[in-house]
Amino acid sequence: MRRAMIFLLLLTIFLYGCMSIEQPSPSETQGGVLPPDSTPTPFQPLVMLQETSSPPTTESPVHLWVPDFVPQGLRQQIPLEALDMVASKTEASVWMTLGQAGQGVPWVYVLVAPFPTISDEVAFQAVERAWRGEEGEFEGPIFVSPETFEVMQQLLGPANLEHVQVVDGAVLLGTVWAQRPAFAIVPFEALEPRWKVLKIDGQSPIDKHFDPQAYPLTAWFTWEGSEAGISEIKARLEAMGSELKSNREADKLTVLVMTGVTALVRATAAKMEEKGMTYPAQDVGGLLQDADLTHISNEVSFSPKCPPPNPNQTTLIFCSDPRYIELLDYVGTDILELTGNHGVDWGRDALLYSLDLYRQRGWAFYAAGENEAQAKAAVTLEHNGNRFAFIGCNPAGPAFIWATPDLPGVANCDYPWMESEIRRLAAEGYLVIATFQYFESYRPDVLPYEQQDFRRLAEAGAVIVSGSQAHHPMAMEFYNGSFIHYGLGNLFFDQMHVYVNDRLIEGTRKGFIDQHVFYKGRHISTVLITTMLEDYARPRFMTPEERAAFLTQMFSVSGW
Repeated sequence: MRRAMIFLLLLTIFLYGCMSIEQPSPSETQGGVLPPDSTPTPFQPLVMLQETSSPPTTESPVHLWVPDFVPQGLRQQIPLEALDMVASKTEASVWMTLGQAGQGVPWVYVLVAPFPTISDEVAFQAVERAWRGEEGEFEGPIFVSPETFEVMQQLLGPANLEHVQVVDGAVLLGTVWAQRPAFAIVPFEALEPRWKVLKIDGQSPIDKHFDPQAYPLTAWFTWEGSEAGISEIKARLEAMGSELKSNREADKLTVLVMTGVTALVRATAAKMEEKGMTYPAQDVGGLLQDADLTHISNEVSFSPKCPPPNPNQTTLIFCSDPRYIELLDYVGTDILELTGNHGVDWGRDALLYSLDLYRQRGWAFYAAGENEAQAKAAVTLEHNGNRFAFIGCNPAGPAFIWATPDLPGVANCDYPWMESEIRRLAAEGYLVIATFQYFESYRPDVLPYEQQDFRRLAEAGAVIVSGSQAHHPMAMEFYNGSFIHYGLGNLFFDQMHVYVNDRLIEGTRKGFIDQHVFYKGRHISTVLITTMLEDYARPRFMTPEERAAFLTQMFSVSGW
């Protein structure tokens, strides 16, 4: 009986605890406060959290695929470490690909051959046929590096591997030179002077007016994929303060033209009097004007006392009428070399008068001055980030032309000092151009003593060593990383018919204008412009037949 009573008591307590307690309606509360007779809920009330922004995630939403054919120089510009790289296009949200001309980043490739190649230009159709192994104007194979081969496969289609040969980029230049006639396709950044750049359909990447959209060996790299992913990549590049850049930036390029003998005297001066001050530049003036930097080697000083020209003058004491400087103005002179033998023929006052004319025009000049120190000093200038130093001297004399500590004149060749100065300038980041008014010659070949003196300046660090003395064009060579041209011949000088020991020297009508191309502080190419003198004053461009015969001769005497 007692146990039954205890059971009923426990059951009553249990049932009472399970009964729900009526909660007041919202209308029964005042400002959210429960009435005094209400009982608080035994459950934990809900807490409404305010909405907050999520912390930025470090994981990139961009899944990027960069194909193997994308060149290393472009790949290095992409912030790969900040992106999620994937192994295939199917996994990617964004990928790099080749686009249409004008869309994306242009990566320029260049058709080249060994420097002593006669051909200057080919048609793109011939390049395509050669790539496929079809017969055409290519006499030899086309060589490419593995990386370039992958890009060309995209641009030109499948290659015929019997005609297209893939070799390591480190041995490409030597391989092609050893198998002449042969050709190669290289990226623009791989250019160096031992390559000859061949135009394709009139376009050359080393030309100032090059149009990458009109050039068939320009690969245009662009992004494809999701718009959000592409925007993210572009935003990250912008945040880094950069954008993908081409391997050819026009504002880093400098074209320098260097010329041979200018002497505005005798028959040349008479023709200027007859036909106008700019007549000698009628054909080549546009080329000289178009260069970024134009070098003129003016051998003869101007003098207001200069008599009228005599075409039949036999003495070798020269001066030029000051009016003739209009020709140098017209061709766009920037740098005047004054190593010539005739700088003080009309007295030292004529040299000083000429120096004032040059200063008035803002021209840089070197190798002559008001005293020995000025004459020996290099002149420096900069263009598009390329820094140049021009230095020169005259070892041939006669002795009375040389400057002294107190007298104006031309710089004598102090070789140990020049070598030291060239090393200093090169160490400071200058591209050193060293020129000579060497001992005159009327032959194309180079003798051992000439080679010794030119080479020593190349060994000191000059990137170009050029002979301005030669009235007959001379051989050239690549030595110690430098381009040496022992003599360019005449530019504006009247030597149409020169006899030496009763033998006609026809070479004095022929000449070189050397067009040197520099990019980002490097000498990357040299173009040999060939001329033929007409009418005792006016050089014209050689015909294709004249040029081929002339280059064949000059390459032969150069040992090529």
